[in-house]
Amino acid sequence: MTSSAKISVADRVLVVEDDCAVRAGLAESLRRDGWQVLCAETCGRARELAELTPKLVISDVRLPDGNGIELMRELKSRVPGTSILLLTAFGNVSQAVEAMRDGAFDYLQKPVPFAQLREAAKRVLNGGGPARVQDARQIAIVGQSPVLLDAIEKARQAATSDADILIEAESGTGKELLARLIHHESARRCQPFVAVNCAAVPESLLESELFGHIKGAFTGALASRIGSMAAADGGTLLLDEIGEMPLALQPKLLRALQEREVKRLGESCPQKVDIRVIATTNRSLLERVEEGAFRLDLYYRLNVIPLTLPSLKDRGEDVPLLAEHFLKSFRPEPRPRLSEGFVEGLRRHSWPGNVRELANLMRRIAVLCTKDEVGPDFLETIDRQEKAMPRIAPGVSLRDAERHLLEVTLRATDGNRTRAAELMGVSLRTIRNKIRDYGLPPRRYA
Repeated sequence: MTSSAKISVADRVLVVEDDCAVRAGLAESLRRDGWQVLCAETCGRARELAELTPKLVISDVRLPDGNGIELMRELKSRVPGTSILLLTAFGNVSQAVEAMRDGAFDYLQKPVPFAQLREAAKRVLNGGGPARVQDARQIAIVGQSPVLLDAIEKARQAATSDADILIEAESGTGKELLARLIHHESARRCQPFVAVNCAAVPESLLESELFGHIKGAFTGALASRIGSMAAADGGTLLLDEIGEMPLALQPKLLRALQEREVKRLGESCPQKVDIRVIATTNRSLLERVEEGAFRLDLYYRLNVIPLTLPSLKDRGEDVPLLAEHFLKSFRPEPRPRLSEGFVEGLRRHSWPGNVRELANLMRRIAVLCTKDEVGPDFLETIDRQEKAMPRIAPGVSLRDAERHLLEVTLRATDGNRTRAAELMGVSLRTIRNKIRDYGLPPRRYA
């Protein structure tokens, strides 16, 4: 902290986070900066600790017994002098805009480097204003491999125009980060960046998420809502995992992109929007077209400027740099050294989950490593995952092989469907459908 932001004994921070490792990491980092830290893993416990009038509350949006935004509204009324900083692992800028409008001091997307969190805390002490929503996440694409530098240079060239962009690359390579870089390098940098994950939003709600709705447009529409396309007016709209968009919704999206106008559900008059569209996919859209799952005319509308990102296995020289970068982000000081044996093990790994897999490993190390050096023993987790890959005998049917692979992957991820989707290079919706198609117990794979 600078001299203009000195912490007093009354400066308490309340960390509300149900993930034990994340909660412990945040608490330890804040304590090193001099804050008196209180911790809660539920909304209920946070309400109890709020009686101690913390100066800052750092809360996850998704909590076991409630929603961080609703908790924020309650705490703002009960403890008016408290600043609320919300964290989320799910990019939803329309939700961020709502949170900022309702009084959030800042809204940051996980994983948040502690330097960024420190700056937000410093603004609380100094009485400064909140950050702009579109600047809430630092853009750091780390690496020096020629294939990565070439991809970044092409992205920067694309940023100079307003043409729509299609990014095709494997899961976990950093497609959204590249999209944010393009937005940041463009003339739209001071306008909204709105992200919609077409695979994560339930099919029945995706149309409303994109176009919005008016009150009474359908059962449960108790209030009017602006859609993501309108929320991005003047800026950039990211359509993440566009290949998973329902076929029935694609004609309406195509028309909206061609006319650059949107019409909310239940509304008769369209609204003009000025947006740059960036679409991403972890599967070839042409293959989806051949499968009959994606419209060819929509593909051509999106694929004005095609971009890609290399997989981590093709960026061997970047692996140690990324490992150091993530460790520094998750644990600034004191930080253990990476042993030669550990780094060599990182180089040998195939990284099916790409950069996201490496980031998760380094986060685990940042929390669990109590030594001065990170040894090869920390690689046992990913070694076990590789050994768990199935050995399929010749002659096994494709369906049986796929089911076996899915079961093994779900076991390796402790039933985490999102993680399984990343490892298998498919969407979360595909994993859900396969679990249902193969009759796997849905409660086991939540």
